[in-house]
Amino acid sequence: MGKTQILDGNVVSEAVKEELKPRIEALKEKGTVPCLATILVGEDPSSATYVKMKGNACERLGIQSKRIHLAEDTTTEQLLKVIEELNKDTAVHGILLQHPVPKQIDERKAFEAIAIEKDVDGVTSWGYGQTALGFGIYPSCTPAAIMQIMNFYGIQAEGKHAVVIGRSPILGKPVSALLLNANATVTTCHSYTKNLPEIVAQADILVAAVGKPEFIKGEWLKEGAVVLDAGYNPGNIGDVEYESCFKKASAITPVPGGVGPVTISMLLKHTVDAAERG
Repeated sequence: MGKTQILDGNVVSEAVKEELKPRIEALKEKGTVPCLATILVGEDPSSATYVKMKGNACERLGIQSKRIHLAEDTTTEQLLKVIEELNKDTAVHGILLQHPVPKQIDERKAFEAIAIEKDVDGVTSWGYGQTALGFGIYPSCTPAAIMQIMNFYGIQAEGKHAVVIGRSPILGKPVSALLLNANATVTTCHSYTKNLPEIVAQADILVAAVGKPEFIKGEWLKEGAVVLDAGYNPGNIGDVEYESCFKKASAITPVPGGVGPVTISMLLKHTVDAAERG
């Protein structure tokens, strides 16, 4: 096997942003400034950091960031009212509700309240259904980032066996659907899966989305597998044991600097797409 290729998310992210710049300028010439509204409920420091990062990324590119910060004790009804106002606001093109939300809020109900044409983070069941059926315009941003990295580096899904570890509604399930739509044979694994190492050993493409630091070991991998690590755990650690997986893989995303930067770029892209659709 040749040298392992590092799939550099920063390079992919910059390429996406470069492609967006002339599109943003063209919109502004017509009097439209793309606008992403972010809603943060409560004081979770990680969530606050993520919202700030997303807002700063918008502003650097010339996308307006409308930041809404609600109190920790906000009710579901109060949050729904805020979302409804943003749905009606023609100057807002995308809505992002940062999760998790405080436990008294019905998160699913809040996600479902986001208008489909403004669901740039791919969190509604309607958006997920469209993604699964192959005509969704805004897939969840991390799955979209994984596909973008594969496309950028010329990694074909067609005819390959893709193993996805994780089945969350905004990562594992939609990325499984996107890979299936790209003609991969997909196995989705989860906490009830038996013989996980044996299944991973069959993977041509492995997507790690389990939320457990260094959970996947290099000895599980088939020689030459492509590893896409969507995990982001405390201490900037992914879901795969990087050193051991690097030795077996033909290509691998690092953490940090892999899937993460591209996820934010896809959010920006979806916001510009939404602004162009008007």
